[in-house]
Amino acid sequence: MLHLSRRSLLALSAAAICHAASRRKTAVSISQDQFRINGKPTYKGRTFQGKKVEGLLFNARMVQGIFDDQNPETSARWAYPDTGKWDADRNTREFVAAMPEWRRCGLLAFTINLQGGSPEGYSREQPWITTSVQADGSLRMEAMRRLARILDRADDLGMTAIVGIFYFGQDQRVRDEEAIKRAVQKTVKWIVEEKGYTNVLLEIDNECDVRAYDHEILKPGRVHELILLAKETSLGRLLVGTSFGGGSIPSSNVVKASDFLLLHGNGVSDPGRIAEMVRKTRSVEGYRPMPILFNEDDHFDFDKPANNMLAAIGEYASWGYFDPGSSNYRDGYQCPPVNWGINTDRKKAFFGFLKQVAGA
Repeated sequence: MLHLSRRSLLALSAAAICHAASRRKTAVSISQDQFRINGKPTYKGRTFQGKKVEGLLFNARMVQGIFDDQNPETSARWAYPDTGKWDADRNTREFVAAMPEWRRCGLLAFTINLQGGSPEGYSREQPWITTSVQADGSLRMEAMRRLARILDRADDLGMTAIVGIFYFGQDQRVRDEEAIKRAVQKTVKWIVEEKGYTNVLLEIDNECDVRAYDHEILKPGRVHELILLAKETSLGRLLVGTSFGGGSIPSSNVVKASDFLLLHGNGVSDPGRIAEMVRKTRSVEGYRPMPILFNEDDHFDFDKPANNMLAAIGEYASWGYFDPGSSNYRDGYQCPPVNWGINTDRKKAFFGFLKQVAGA
């Protein structure tokens, strides 16, 4: 029997990762506080209203791209009007079809989550079962196949995906802390080793400071353990962070462990507070030059001289569009069945403004 040392095993694993990654067209990296794609700063040379745009990563929350409800009591809620039934493959197919237009408007990144987000936008109770992480921490392969279609297309288009694992409406579906850790490791290995993706940023959980989380290791006091586990599992090949709720500032332990910092602007109606959040984040113990990125903000006002997106840019932070919809819900990007096109006045306003900012 052949016995390999730990060093030999690590070398073989690294070689396998390099071989898988060599198939890919798009690689995201970080240099100080800048994002780079294929070694070049994003939006190279670009400024807007005298503010630096080069190195930022404008994004949108598109977390339901692999959505599927396994609860027979609620799954009928998401039926397509034209067929009267839900179709998970159609949802992913239409997501992929919409991606080139997002990219043409200057969007370089989107957030997608293995446990999705509330399919009603905002919900007190979440009885549906929309997790791609099973109770024992293994991954639902039909969901991962849909995710691969999205990430493959993003790779072709030169786009980055912020892949989240856990969501506070679904983390209770995972049995225990060991299963949580297993899910992190399996997700990382799927991304880095099995698929060789180099265009992914990993978000451990969405809004780790939301009280609804069941597992202590997903909360602010301990989530840095999972950030470090993901980085160790990937042999340093994957950039990792986690997000905080609207208006919150990351804790020192998370800042120290992360490669980038994720903020949310939900509930923050004053653009001045957005700017203040960025400044306060840079003053947290453990901060060093690293990107700050809003990957969820449900405030718009793109036609006004002051808005949350401009406030973030003014502090050299990336900004992300979150459109839960209006009173009709289905006209946003979070509530299935989603129309993934740029089909409403609000979506047109964001993508039109993004074109101006990015010089698309």
